[in-house]
Amino acid sequence: MNTKILLTASLIAVFTIGMSASSPAFAQYMGNVGSEGQTGSYTLEEALEIQTRRIAAAEANPSSGSGTPYLDASGVVGAAVIAGAVFGGIAGAFFIRGRSGKYAAMGRG
Repeated sequence: MNTKILLTASLIAVFTIGMSASSPAFAQYMGNVGSEGQTGSYTLEEALEIQTRRIAAAEANPSSGSGTPYLDASGVVGAAVIAGAVFGGIAGAFFIRGRSGKYAAMGRG
């Protein structure tokens, strides 16, 4: 009985803390923030000019890429391979260790 009460109280505490610690998300605004917090003007023409400059810079440097190192050890694929090797090694060790030992079924290993 005490275990159920303790588990219930723990779950209630975790959910209560989780809900109270969350903060609202605010949408992005168009404009520059002034020194007193006011929003400045940011027109569509300014946004198009900035995007045109970004495209021109990307076309001028084709070797720079997107900036995401996919095959690097700190990139997406590298991190997936490293994590797979670590967790796969641990799972393999448990699998091999579980086939022998005190509680292994007789005649299976």
